[in-house]
Amino acid sequence: MPPAPPAPAAAPTLAARASTRDPNRIESAAAEVVTGEAVVLDLRPAGLLRLFAAGAVDFLVYGTVAAAAVAAGLRYLVTNDAQATTWLIGMLLVCLVGVPTAVETLTRGRSVGRFALGYVIVREDGAAIRFRQALVRSVVALVEIWLTLGTFALVSAIVTSRHKRLGDLLSGTYPLESDQDQALPAPVLMPAELVEWARRADISRLPGSLAWRVREFLDRARTVEEGTRTSIARALAAHVEPHVSPPPPWGTHPERFLAAVLVVRRDAEYLAGLRAQQRRLDLLPPDRRAPYGL
Repeated sequence: MPPAPPAPAAAPTLAARASTRDPNRIESAAAEVVTGEAVVLDLRPAGLLRLFAAGAVDFLVYGTVAAAAVAAGLRYLVTNDAQATTWLIGMLLVCLVGVPTAVETLTRGRSVGRFALGYVIVREDGAAIRFRQALVRSVVALVEIWLTLGTFALVSAIVTSRHKRLGDLLSGTYPLESDQDQALPAPVLMPAELVEWARRADISRLPGSLAWRVREFLDRARTVEEGTRTSIARALAAHVEPHVSPPPPWGTHPERFLAAVLVVRRDAEYLAGLRAQQRRLDLLPPDRRAPYGL
């Protein structure tokens, strides 16, 4: 009996195709994608001098508020040493942790100094910070800013690539220039050949930071030299594919695959928002519901 013919080789994934095309070039492009250096983007981390100036302004503002609160309590409310100690600790925590946390949460990453100097604190994926990130930054600031007069924060900002202080490293945030005049990018469209694949695609495991990198690349792709654009698209697709199920059809162009993934993610987030709004409406009495209910 003649031997059975060998089984056909499985179609290589986008990651495998990227690595077999030009290993040295793709590895370099992947490293650049991770660090954000592969494409010149308009979203620039705030400069060190700007951070220092804004930090000095906030230091004076919060320090003055804390000193005034402590002095007023010691003069008008405190009657013994035990009360004085309690008041001192309480006001320092309120003015140096509670107030900055509330300000950053309500203003989505701003403060008096940052507003004046034109930058904002954002999460690693570019989204606005929330209460948790603001609280971590304020608590860590007790040591790296207030107890050391900003020495730890300054050293950390100098040695990190995005000028992050220790609070940023622990909370997953970084300072971003906010005074940039940018036009809204064109919406990403679903490639026609991937519509059927997108209907059953699961992208729930895709990290937000990676999706943000993909969006940045697609927004700026037309300004990138063709060879570099192709290399970055392949490298990004290789990073994204392990988080997507099922994999894209054989022969899919990496850049069109990335666009399809973003459209699926956008539609999923939109539907989740609609469902959350519907749940909130269901909890309201009929006379308080919007007339255009979902």
